[in-house]
Amino acid sequence: MGFGKGDHLHLIDGSAYIFRAYHALPPLTRKSDGLPIGAVAGFCNMIARYVDGNGTSSDAPTHVAVIFDHSSKTFRNDLYPLYKANRPELPEDLRPQFPLTREASRAFNLATIEVEDFEADDIIATLAHQARDAGGRVTIISSDKDLMQLVGGGVEMLDPMKNRRIGPDEVAEKFGVAPDRVVDVQALSGDSVDNIPGAPGIGVKTAALLIQEYGDLDTLLARAGEIKQPKRRQVLLDHAAQILISRDLVRLREDAPLPMGLGDLEVRAPEPAVLLDFLTRMEFRTLSKRVAGKLGVEPPAIPEPPAAPATAGAPAPAAEPEAQVPFDHAAYACITDAATLADWVAEIADKGWVAIDTETTSLDEMRAELVGISLCVEPGRAAYIPVGHVTGGGDLFGATAPAEGQMPLAEVLAMLKPVLEDPAVLKIGQNMKYDAKIFARHGIRVAPVDDTMLMSYAMHAGLHGHGMDTLCEQYLGHIPIPIKTLLGSGKAQVTFDRVAVCDAVKYAAEDADVTLRLWRRFKPQLHRAHVTTVYETLERPLVPVLAAMEMAGILVDRDTLSRMSNAFAQKLAGLEDEIHTIAGEKFNVGSPKQLGEILFDRIGVPGGERGKTGAYATGADVLEDITTMEDSQPQAALLAARVLDWRQIAKLKSTYTDALQQAINPETGRVHTSYSIAGANTGRLASTDPNLQNIPIRTEEGRRIREAFVAPPGRVLLSLDYSQIELRILAHIAGIPALKQAFRDGLDIHAMTASEMFNVPLDQMTPDIRRQAKAINFGVIYGISGFGLARNLRIPRAEAQGFIDRYFERFPGIREYMDETIAFAKANGHVRTLFGRRIHTPEINAKGPGAGFARRAAINAPIQGTAADIIRRAMVRMPAALDGLPVSMLLQVHDELLFEVDAGAVDETIARARAVMEGAADPAVALDVSLVVEAGQGPNWSAAH
Repeated sequence: MGFGKGDHLHLIDGSAYIFRAYHALPPLTRKSDGLPIGAVAGFCNMIARYVDGNGTSSDAPTHVAVIFDHSSKTFRNDLYPLYKANRPELPEDLRPQFPLTREASRAFNLATIEVEDFEADDIIATLAHQARDAGGRVTIISSDKDLMQLVGGGVEMLDPMKNRRIGPDEVAEKFGVAPDRVVDVQALSGDSVDNIPGAPGIGVKTAALLIQEYGDLDTLLARAGEIKQPKRRQVLLDHAAQILISRDLVRLREDAPLPMGLGDLEVRAPEPAVLLDFLTRMEFRTLSKRVAGKLGVEPPAIPEPPAAPATAGAPAPAAEPEAQVPFDHAAYACITDAATLADWVAEIADKGWVAIDTETTSLDEMRAELVGISLCVEPGRAAYIPVGHVTGGGDLFGATAPAEGQMPLAEVLAMLKPVLEDPAVLKIGQNMKYDAKIFARHGIRVAPVDDTMLMSYAMHAGLHGHGMDTLCEQYLGHIPIPIKTLLGSGKAQVTFDRVAVCDAVKYAAEDADVTLRLWRRFKPQLHRAHVTTVYETLERPLVPVLAAMEMAGILVDRDTLSRMSNAFAQKLAGLEDEIHTIAGEKFNVGSPKQLGEILFDRIGVPGGERGKTGAYATGADVLEDITTMEDSQPQAALLAARVLDWRQIAKLKSTYTDALQQAINPETGRVHTSYSIAGANTGRLASTDPNLQNIPIRTEEGRRIREAFVAPPGRVLLSLDYSQIELRILAHIAGIPALKQAFRDGLDIHAMTASEMFNVPLDQMTPDIRRQAKAINFGVIYGISGFGLARNLRIPRAEAQGFIDRYFERFPGIREYMDETIAFAKANGHVRTLFGRRIHTPEINAKGPGAGFARRAAINAPIQGTAADIIRRAMVRMPAALDGLPVSMLLQVHDELLFEVDAGAVDETIARARAVMEGAADPAVALDVSLVVEAGQGPNWSAAH
């Protein structure tokens, strides 16, 4: 055994093979137990093709090894902690496949090497160096550009997908320099994928030109002061240390401590028994037959197991098309006795999954009564358990009685509780948060869960809604039974407990059946859509967190709200009198038709536009435009301003101070909002019933409403709020040095922007100039137009457009970001956040009035979506971080989290919660700008904020 002149070493980049296999094939699972094996299957097929192709090749290797990364952390992380910090977390279904690919390589009788603290590339470099020194040849089977520095002197690369050899000429074509200078070019250009900083603003082409001119990196840096281009010169002078660190990161080590020598890598034929045993265990039927034929042995028999996977959370196996299993309402079962339910529970435990749905008397989970539970274990095999149906009560005072043929609720829950809480049984739902809260109120903690609504949201945000009826029709080609056919509508509408059990079985069991079919369809598609990580880290784990927040609720002082309502009523009356005086006549201030007639017909404001009903448009935008007409239409301008004031107070009274009193739960004394995880395309949560996210805080009246949200005796409300998170994300994504530096220095970002734009020193900044810069800062994030900014600032449109033009001149990276984002959206039909959330932009190529909105939405989505992802990550981590403290997380309002905490634990809670929030992007994304969280506390929400 040895290696020397005339020998030929093949080094297979095994880690690259794994990822290529994972992304090339749809998700597959081993049918016997649900183990993910899609990447293993692709890997084995590639290795089998390699073995077949090189067995008869005239240039066959004499030695071969498959090289793997040992882990994600190596010595490079000690050199530069942010190295590869922005790489997304491994998909849930890929992680368990890594050890299987090592086993696969050994099964094919190929030497398999991985070394702790070193990357696969370093091992390849070490072996290539040794083989070259020994007089042999080396072929690196990979297309990884980082390995191109090794080419030359008997070392070449082979791109296995294109069957293309890569020698010195091909390297020079890619990098513009010979292989021995590739490291210098990479040190300058950096690598965003691996988070190697390089020299800001210098790409591969510029780097190659510099190295060609100065010979090598050390000479370039030593003579950087001679470079004529001032920006390029300054970058090299300012970032020399960073560039040298980058060189250390990209340069491959040739001294990795190897567990075996070159002589141990001699080519060996596979041992049939070993290889076929592995392929049999993986249940690779087709590949087993092909390999057995090549080896001249009988293929093994691999039985077809009847059972579905029993591993909770594992993707479903490839199923027959759901259309082959028709929806048959007559086949659904009605469970009315313990023996039948026990059989279903046993089957659920055996399978390891169940689609589950609840029927209740209300959409308010905190007040709803449980009427029935539906279960489904296979397409078409579903059942309904009625527990709360009643008969009678035909009129207002009519008595009701339990419907016949129902099991006692307590007995049903006692039998279901073990499987609903069993960590080995996956509970599948559509909007699972609702059902989880219903069960939680009955003492059952449902976990683990999968949610088809959230799967659809992760894949299809921006394309359509994610309700069950929409998904069922879109993806299953079936229209489910409409709920209105059972409940009726209007005054005749009834609650579900009054639906006849025989009708409820068809409707409720169908819901569970649809849910299971959607799950079988969606679960494997998460990977293909590249959103597995989004679903597994941002969507699914948020369900129990939000459920706990919603059930906790927030204490509201009814007396405070009542006093505010009375005060608002008096203010409205005063405003009405003033409005009537200005108008010169009495009219219904709340009537847009009457207001329009006064403004446009009697006062004579020009430009009035009538709608289809013939009434003038008097929306807020129209009235705001009129308020700018102080010179030409002073009466109308004053009237419009007072009507806007009246509308604002009227909305505060009706939407908040009146409605919130009705929303107080009589049992808890608290308001329990409901968060929609799939409510906004960008990932923002939406608060409903009641909406606590839209309480105005820019006016004194709006801020006062928060005074009604209070802490109970001995506790305080604690608010933690991200400071200007979207501007920080913009600075990172668009790469704006001035903004980044301002945030690092802790400057007033709006004053800094004003100083940059208007050439006004910070010590001479006026509130008006700062206000204009603030409007532009936030407006740009939302793709504001000159017209929109003019309206916001109440200045001429030309002046507003001039502000925007000047802004882009001072910060050109923002315009580049916008153009690149729109181009990407047009080419791909979607944009992505930094964490991989996909937001579809179906209207991006539209023309006409909607085109501008679509472009603005595409520009804003990665920024707002990334901010939403960050606070989601913080919320998911928060329960563990605050464990043991007397604290409850109550509300999320975009960039703010509100807690209720014992007075003595405030400081510790702030410290822990702030650490979670400020570190929420780590380790998935390494932001150039630090996240800053501001904290406040007080007896009520207003004081805390």
